[in-house]
Amino acid sequence: MEPQQEQAKLERFLQWLQVNRVELRGCQIKYCDFSKGYGIFSTNDASDGILLVVPLDLAITPMRVLQDPALGPECRVMFEEGEVDDRFLLVLFLTVERLRKNSSWKPYLDMLPNTFSNPLWFTNDELLELKGTTLLRATELQKKKLQSLYEDKVKSLVKKLLILDGDSESEVSFEDFLWANSVFWSRALNIPLPHAYVFPQSQEGQDCGTSSLNDTSDEKIEFINVKDEKRAASTTLPIQGETVWVEGLVPGIDFCNHGLKPAATWEVDRTGSIAGVPYSMYLLAAESNSGTEKEISISYGNKGNEVWNLPTYPRLAQHIFQNEELLYLYGFVMDDNPDDYLMVHYPVEAFQSAPFFDTKAQLIEAQKGEMRCLLPKSLLAHGFFQVNTQQKERDDKITAGQVCNYSWSGQRKIPSYVNKLVFPDDFLTVLRTIAMTEDQLFQVSSLLQELVANGEERQPSDTEVRAAIWEVCGDSGALQLLVDLLNTKMMDLEEGTGSEDADDELLNNAQVKKMPESCISRVQNDSLELMSRNKRGSIVYRRGQKQLVRLFLMEAESALHLSLSEGN
Repeated sequence: MEPQQEQAKLERFLQWLQVNRVELRGCQIKYCDFSKGYGIFSTNDASDGILLVVPLDLAITPMRVLQDPALGPECRVMFEEGEVDDRFLLVLFLTVERLRKNSSWKPYLDMLPNTFSNPLWFTNDELLELKGTTLLRATELQKKKLQSLYEDKVKSLVKKLLILDGDSESEVSFEDFLWANSVFWSRALNIPLPHAYVFPQSQEGQDCGTSSLNDTSDEKIEFINVKDEKRAASTTLPIQGETVWVEGLVPGIDFCNHGLKPAATWEVDRTGSIAGVPYSMYLLAAESNSGTEKEISISYGNKGNEVWNLPTYPRLAQHIFQNEELLYLYGFVMDDNPDDYLMVHYPVEAFQSAPFFDTKAQLIEAQKGEMRCLLPKSLLAHGFFQVNTQQKERDDKITAGQVCNYSWSGQRKIPSYVNKLVFPDDFLTVLRTIAMTEDQLFQVSSLLQELVANGEERQPSDTEVRAAIWEVCGDSGALQLLVDLLNTKMMDLEEGTGSEDADDELLNNAQVKKMPESCISRVQNDSLELMSRNKRGSIVYRRGQKQLVRLFLMEAESALHLSLSEGN
């Protein structure tokens, strides 16, 4: 788009914000570049640090969709019957509004990207750059799921809603739905709203109901469903002062880009005592303005969304992002991201075909073990090699041996390496169990029978089962399996894409394209190959995964060597 057109689009949006009572007090919205789009920049106008105030009436939330004159009646029926959830409503709303003629949201929607850089938008060639990674499989599964949802429900529903709105000419495409889906996942916030704001007419004793909106998650964060008040009949929670977490888009605030060191945070002002606008969201500068214009970034980690088909990443108020999530949700990565993780899992298919599967499965369940684990890069600072991760101390440190650090017989000594072991015992105990021989299974069974032989009718606790298995097996079998898993993961990552050094060379010899892909043909300039953002992001991500595999493999091999030498 030409600069004049971009400026005209921005001016229309700023006018739209003003009409909707948005106040830009200490900031302005400006175009950054092709990779980042628009951003928010500080000015000298905010003495109290409040940069931007947006009335929550402007937020695109499930309540707004259900109250929409055209979409509301149809969506409310589906919502009450459980056919759709909150997130689907928002994606549906965005899809319809994109196609709606004379949409009142057009100035805002025109400011949003037309395409995205997350893997759902990758070409087939770009997807090959993710070969061997967890992200490739997650992307394939999610795109298949979205295409099925579009064909089965969205296509006909959007057409019906457009016709009800008097538009029989517009045609919806899968790209429209994919666009709306990407807008939601890259821009939605988890907004804490007063109960009275969400349910303005709720009566005492009513129940707003809860629903877990991501059934692929093991640790689900519950959100309040904004359903018809007549469903609210059995709440045990107080209405006054209740906080209802609702996902939504907040035009204006959502133009903040992500930063490792955020320059601002957003908060909700219920009474207007802080920002001067009741029921508003405001952007608060982290420090006073030095007088120079600079971009205002926030941390995307304070959202409540959970990744669809990726491993479960527990989301807390100060959740941090590894590159896998950043690329999957937002379409960018961070070089040398200190918050990177490695996911390691024991394949379910391999376990099911292992000897004595049923017995081992029961033992794993009794131990409350995990078939997979997430290994944050920060753990490496506490291992054998104490790799500097350039990250502040967090609660990521795992002190292995908290459970399996004693022996009934006194013959199994506490390992010398117990405080250097960076792998979680919830995972190691699973590997110990899988690695057990028939004779070891018999010995464990005997120990547990001894434990409950005093006539008490009880089952051994998970701690007791873990201790019995460690007493019999030690660590060497589990650590050998772990070494094998990490070697296999490295082989998968390197197949077709080469080594970590090869990725380094690709990145060192490439120049990232600074304009849309359609505007540039593949050329070479000054010995630097022009590389797309998508390709570069994929290489940075997979290189980071290879680095983590290499480093954690070194840790596992060192622990295995010591466990064998010590008879563990």
